[in-house]
Amino acid sequence: MKKYFSLFILTVIFLLLTVSVSAAPMRVAYIINGALGDQSFYDSGQRGIDQIAEEYDVKTTTIECNFDTAKYQQSLQSAVQWNADVIFIISYGFEDLLKQYADMYPDKIFVNIDTVVKNNQNTITSVDFIEEEGAFMAGVTAAIVTNDLTLEGVNKEKIIGSVGGDKDPVIDAFIFGYKQGAEYIDEEIEVKNIYAGTWTDPVKGKQAANQLYSQGADIIFQIASLTGNGVLEAAAENNKYAIGVDSNQNAMEPGHVVTSDLKNVGDAIYGVYQSIVDGSFEKGKVLEYGIKEGGVGLAIDEYTHDILSEDQINMIQRISDLIAKGEIEVERYE
Repeated sequence: MKKYFSLFILTVIFLLLTVSVSAAPMRVAYIINGALGDQSFYDSGQRGIDQIAEEYDVKTTTIECNFDTAKYQQSLQSAVQWNADVIFIISYGFEDLLKQYADMYPDKIFVNIDTVVKNNQNTITSVDFIEEEGAFMAGVTAAIVTNDLTLEGVNKEKIIGSVGGDKDPVIDAFIFGYKQGAEYIDEEIEVKNIYAGTWTDPVKGKQAANQLYSQGADIIFQIASLTGNGVLEAAAENNKYAIGVDSNQNAMEPGHVVTSDLKNVGDAIYGVYQSIVDGSFEKGKVLEYGIKEGGVGLAIDEYTHDILSEDQINMIQRISDLIAKGEIEVERYE
């Protein structure tokens, strides 16, 4: 009797393991409205896709739209025809198409990144980063820099800047948080903003940054994807300072990029996939990632330490901790 019972238990365990493995999504697509190679937002997401492929031995495909509206529907159709089980998508500009496809293919898992999109059947899961919190910390850092006259290149005027790729709700949320953080340190600080009008032109990013530096800005927050690389170059050429975005860009212009406001897209993608595999995933939910959840925050590394003092860095980290604990409440952009 004990022998048969043991065999029964082993059989059940085997079946459970078999079901678990067979239920794991084996094809994962990553659709982006832009293109890889930005060393920022899109590349961060790709790192999550690569981690999924490596650790779970699944097939992945990345479809780049290069901001070409004609490719938006093609990209969704390609992912469906490729028979993707899970589709991670950055759907700026084609949210309505995403809704249509999610309704047409309710058996597939659609995970929208960085904005909230809801379809009729409520099957789209959205990853919503609380960019205001990360930008708040970028503003705190910028305020510390512009107030530190011992730093080479800093003038007596309390002016900081930002360069956005274009005017949209996400970029405006960054600027909103950035201004809050600066004013948390010093209400007299002036924040100047320029929209470059493009996400893919570093030359225009550099032109915008040069304009802000000529107007007295000591430090500029780049929130412009590939265009923002020109901001970092301008910081070095003007002997000024900059803050990177989305990925750690501190090493791109050593001595001039004080920190980077991380948006951990890849970590979020990997975490969502893990939840799908372990069965805790729920379709249709909005998942919010702020400082507390590790979704946003500053990259503090040796390049930061080369520019800021230990006391300044400790202050930055204390403020970040207070946000994580809910003791500082960052207002959301609406």
